[in-house]
Amino acid sequence: MKAFFKGLFAFMVVFSSLGLHSGAGLAAGTQNEYLKNSGFETDFYAEGSWSIEDLNWDSVDVQHFSYSADTWMAPAEGEHALKYWIKDTAVGNESFTVSQTIPMLPAGSYELSAKSMGGSGAEAGSVQLFAGDKSAEATVTTGYNTWGSPVLKFELAEAVTNFKVGAVVTGAPKSWGYLDSFTLNSAPNGGGDAEVPEPVASDIFVKRVAGMDEDFIKGVDVSSIISLEDSGVKFYSETGKKQDIFKSLKEAGVNYVRVRIWNDPYNAKGNGYGGGNNDVQKAIEIGKRATANGMKLLVNFHYSDFWADPAKQQAPKAWKNLSFEAKKAALYQYTKESLLDMKKAGIDIGMVQIGNETNGGLAGEKDWGKMSELFNEGSKAVRAVDSDLLVALHFTNPETSGRYASIAETLKKNGVDYDVFASSYYPFWHGTLANLTSVLKNVANTYGKKVMVAETSYTYTAEDGDGHGNTAPKSTGQTLNYPITVQGQATAIRDVMEAVANVGDAGLGVFYWEPAWIPAAPGKKLEKNQRLWEKYGSGWASSFATEYDPEDAGHWYGGSAVDNQAMFDFYGHPLPSLNVFKLVDTGAIAPLKIDEIKDVSVQANAGESIALPERVTVTYNDGSKGSVGVTWDQEALKQAVSTGAGAYVIEGVVEGGSTVKAHLQIQPKNFVANPGFENSDRSMWSITYGNGAAPHTDFQEKASDAKSGNYSLHFYSGTGVDFNVEQTITGLEPGTYHLSMFLQGGDAGNSDMYLYAKAGGQEYKANTGVNGWVNWSNPEIAAIPVTDGTITIGARIKAGAGAWGSLDDFYLYRVK
Repeated sequence: MKAFFKGLFAFMVVFSSLGLHSGAGLAAGTQNEYLKNSGFETDFYAEGSWSIEDLNWDSVDVQHFSYSADTWMAPAEGEHALKYWIKDTAVGNESFTVSQTIPMLPAGSYELSAKSMGGSGAEAGSVQLFAGDKSAEATVTTGYNTWGSPVLKFELAEAVTNFKVGAVVTGAPKSWGYLDSFTLNSAPNGGGDAEVPEPVASDIFVKRVAGMDEDFIKGVDVSSIISLEDSGVKFYSETGKKQDIFKSLKEAGVNYVRVRIWNDPYNAKGNGYGGGNNDVQKAIEIGKRATANGMKLLVNFHYSDFWADPAKQQAPKAWKNLSFEAKKAALYQYTKESLLDMKKAGIDIGMVQIGNETNGGLAGEKDWGKMSELFNEGSKAVRAVDSDLLVALHFTNPETSGRYASIAETLKKNGVDYDVFASSYYPFWHGTLANLTSVLKNVANTYGKKVMVAETSYTYTAEDGDGHGNTAPKSTGQTLNYPITVQGQATAIRDVMEAVANVGDAGLGVFYWEPAWIPAAPGKKLEKNQRLWEKYGSGWASSFATEYDPEDAGHWYGGSAVDNQAMFDFYGHPLPSLNVFKLVDTGAIAPLKIDEIKDVSVQANAGESIALPERVTVTYNDGSKGSVGVTWDQEALKQAVSTGAGAYVIEGVVEGGSTVKAHLQIQPKNFVANPGFENSDRSMWSITYGNGAAPHTDFQEKASDAKSGNYSLHFYSGTGVDFNVEQTITGLEPGTYHLSMFLQGGDAGNSDMYLYAKAGGQEYKANTGVNGWVNWSNPEIAAIPVTDGTITIGARIKAGAGAWGSLDDFYLYRVK
């Protein structure tokens, strides 16, 4: 079997090297543990992870780039990259160095690699990797969306300090490109005493996570499991046989189970509030099963009768009218007695959580002084039961600047006794992984605490299994950086584990939230599900919770909002992503295939020729990007074109048979002739220069400087920019019109730039400006009245010496 794994791995590497997709390939050895901000996800100018050296700022522009600025670009990874442009005003070749200094690098064999993409021919950039005094052959970019992978292999006979690695970028005037995804890995069998395990064969790709010891927590919260099983839900093994879910979890590499506890989640008649009806007895039942399968238990006291989170921190019904001192005593006694009962049941408890997402409240108290006293009562109870148990406090929203630092400082000032600072981290809500690592590392280093992620999850499908609706994915308000697939789910969770491991020894681990909360009755059988949710509490809330939580549960009680984030399908069969908990130790490879095809969005003007892209961006299951050919439904496209302005969805079929959609938005007719300067006849445009200045504009053919197409109106002057470009349009139907354009550029001191329209003896203006290469401004003028059928539209561009930029895509349409 080992020979098979080696052969399969070699095949995948060869497949990637043949260029069958524009992939990241497979990196051997320990993962990227030496570089900071290796994918430029945070602004390197602001936080100093990378140094930009030997840069001629007058001739070279280097920026922190967001892929969202170019919807057609296939990202190398993540959301950001480094972007460079050798200005067309440069004299001869220019170069600069991007580097990072590693404090200490052990002896061993290493491989430095990066992702590089940029112009071709005369506009190509040259990238030469270096490590210390070792350099690779220069790699030249070959065109838009064609990512290359320069590599430098080197060896260190002994450990080194302050070791510089990076790349030298060189290019002629008009050269441009992007750098991303730097990695520095230990090569196989080099750089350490322990042999790096070979990746195993699997249904999913998983990159090995370096820096995790055998005690790293790979946990799950399955608090709803008893209610689900009472509702008739069954779980199965990978071979399709009915199996205790706790056995399945253990087999998948899970070593810790988290369970929430509510004081009294029932009404006076004994009807449960739902969400698993998780009282102490349920926790004991779950804890015994976890212990029987060799997993530790994290006990999560909410100190509420139902859900506690940043927006809700109600005291239990029994504590509602207690004085604060009495509440402290009640919390201590409840915690101690609950833990003693669990200990008597033989449960292997490893950690106790005092409160849940207590950003601004605990058991009805919102003052941090009182909250701190309650934290200490819980901690004191835990210490009294077993001094070896870890005490965790739990917070959320790590993406909010300064939040965790402020909370940790407050806890210190108030003398709160705890061991673990725990965070929720949901990738679609809570910012970047780099930020997560940073804020947790700050708490660990500054306050000497252990840190972990107590809750995380990701979607594997957009489908809803029970008819209740789901928290994700949503069209707005969420960041979905991973494919909504089983592979995407596995990669998302793997990356959260890596983010915690990157904290260092203080990074304890990660808990996945409710991977088994699947429909009580799958197939969107809403009425049946509703009966089960009410009877057994297997939905997030029952109608009985209204008495305790009228504002939330009272309006939205129902089923699971995370059934599409489970790690079992809607019928209880484990997904391949469940094995990510054990596969992070070795890494895993799978047959290469397309994992996600991004739908495309196309905007066009009525009356113009509309062409859908010939190729679409795909993500492969190894995380790499590529593009494949697509055949569109031409009849549907013709119908949309003939119908005119509106929104349309055009179906397409890619090579291999998968489907994709083009979301086509046809805008009202643009009355500007040759609005993007693409046609060679530009006589409709008039360009005049101020103060007798010599002409300093040209219709430039350069796609990288155009908002769309290949041409734009380019400007530059070493003595000062001063011109107007305008067009007079006649024969318009009387009415109200809307005008806009796009503008980009830089070095524009003392600028006076605006879009204008003249109609009916009036002039209308919208001020604008430039702020960097391809950072497009989009000034607009609304509600321009046209009564005599004539309007003059244009732009005024004036700035000091050295200003440069381009204008593109003027758009005038009739509103009414």
